[in-house]
Amino acid sequence: MPSASELDIVSTRCQQIAELAKQSPQMGFTSLAHHIDLRWLHEAYVRTRPDGAPGVDGLTIRDYNERLGDNLRSLLERAKSGTYRAPPVRRVHIPKGTGNETRPIGIPTFEDKILQRAVVMVLEAVYEQDFKDCSYGFRPGRSAHQALASLWKQTMAMREGPLRGGWILEVDIRKFFDALDHSHLRTILRQRIRDGVLLRLIDKWLSAGVLEDGNLSFPDKGSPQGGVISPLLANVYLHTVLDVWFACEVQPRLRGRSFLIRYADDFVIGFADESDARRVLDVLPKRFGKYGLTLHPDKTRLLAFRPPVEPSAREVPVGDSEPESFDMLGFTHYWGRSRAGNWVVKRRTSKDRLRRAIEKTSNWCRQHQHDTIRVQHQTLSRKVQGHCAYYGITCNGEALHKYRDAVIRAWRQWLSRRTRGMAMTWVALNRLLERFPLPAARVVHSVYRVP
Repeated sequence: MPSASELDIVSTRCQQIAELAKQSPQMGFTSLAHHIDLRWLHEAYVRTRPDGAPGVDGLTIRDYNERLGDNLRSLLERAKSGTYRAPPVRRVHIPKGTGNETRPIGIPTFEDKILQRAVVMVLEAVYEQDFKDCSYGFRPGRSAHQALASLWKQTMAMREGPLRGGWILEVDIRKFFDALDHSHLRTILRQRIRDGVLLRLIDKWLSAGVLEDGNLSFPDKGSPQGGVISPLLANVYLHTVLDVWFACEVQPRLRGRSFLIRYADDFVIGFADESDARRVLDVLPKRFGKYGLTLHPDKTRLLAFRPPVEPSAREVPVGDSEPESFDMLGFTHYWGRSRAGNWVVKRRTSKDRLRRAIEKTSNWCRQHQHDTIRVQHQTLSRKVQGHCAYYGITCNGEALHKYRDAVIRAWRQWLSRRTRGMAMTWVALNRLLERFPLPAARVVHSVYRVP
């Protein structure tokens, strides 16, 4: 078991790689794999989620722990010698939330997760120096709420323009993780990473098979969602395809101010000038098509995002009097009145996300209706707290209360099924809630709170 001082060595090495990458932004790293030693692998093991689902081999962290030292030494030797064979990922499907669509998730083996994490630790030290500030998804020290806060500030700044608003380009990449082109990805990676050991490992993961319902296939493109390294590869890909292109080639040619907010493959672009927005909308499909990606024609749209027009405001076209909204990161962004009567950008839980959260909680109550009241209360309390931890943002109080009230109704409904013909009355439920109260719906992330 490595000591605390030995683990500090891993952190120091990461800092050294990061400093070198920052000093030499055009340099390709030819020697990085030597940093991955037994200490590094153990730190990767510590950072790997212990409660993840097992892969194709069925091994869990408990199984791997039985001979942890020997397993890590064997893994290190195979990775360095080139004899490591990436096992297929186990594919499962989870509901996507839009109709009957599902999202394919690839689950690597536990050992594969450790090695992927070790490589990610090296690559992150390099690419974190390159990534733009507009990128927030799956990056250390960055979160969805930071992306939401930045988006709120940028859209609020649009109020100061002559039209008291701007234009939002809402973009959806069609099946991005399934369509990621391996050839383009390798070319992009080699701009910064030229270490043969790391590149061979990444190639093996890209070429690893997919096991689904007993059938093994070998897709020639894509990176399975659920893999430890997939989010980083996605960020590296879109950093070149979108972020750098927009900052270096597009923005200097625009007439007005603009901004880009991206969280993994989910992004929006804001414009002060309509002609700028339409020019980018025209060229964006060509840019993505160059890298093997397509935009969803129904989910990619340009909208005027400004407050409703006052009756006396003659300078704004009448056709723009109806305000539009857009969704990002589970929230609907729209214009509304503040308590002071000013027009501000507000956020509420999107209808699909709220419906899915309520359905999921109701299904849990149905499946666990015969658990003890104390066990049910503990789980439902965690669900309410977890919901508020993400959706508890300024101006979203109404949706938070809707979710909490729906939880109470679902709890009452399925408790009533425990006794035939005797539905629980609201009086009885209120007595129950006095003894087992659910957490209050509250705002956790305030735009007015100074961090």
